[in-house]
Amino acid sequence: MAKFRHPSLTIRKIMKRVEFKNESIVMNLLKKGFKVEGRLWLEETEDGEFIIWFDRYNRKPQPKQHNLLIRRLEHGWVKESVERIKVYESIPKDIGTPKVLAVIDRETKEAKDALIDRELDLLEFC
Repeated sequence: MAKFRHPSLTIRKIMKRVEFKNESIVMNLLKKGFKVEGRLWLEETEDGEFIIWFDRYNRKPQPKQHNLLIRRLEHGWVKESVERIKVYESIPKDIGTPKVLAVIDRETKEAKDALIDRELDLLEFC
């Protein structure tokens, strides 16, 4: 592992002081076991002392858009997200291949019917 060496620095001078911006927030996050991402840099003061500064990134979490359940199927569901219609099926293997194929056909038809029903509910009749 490479070590940082500045010609005018010794280890004793570097280890004198570490400053945190938003110290209470950073320390609380560290105590809770979170990783804290941020910027770390070295600064020289007017009296020749070196300070290690740490400033955490102030990122805002992205709000998660939840999928809207359109219909629950026997072995899955039909959901709507902002950009997609999602159909999920999970069929047990032990029922045999012919029955699995029949279940796939039946649930695909149910999913289609659910989408048609949803569109009809959204339409306004005179």
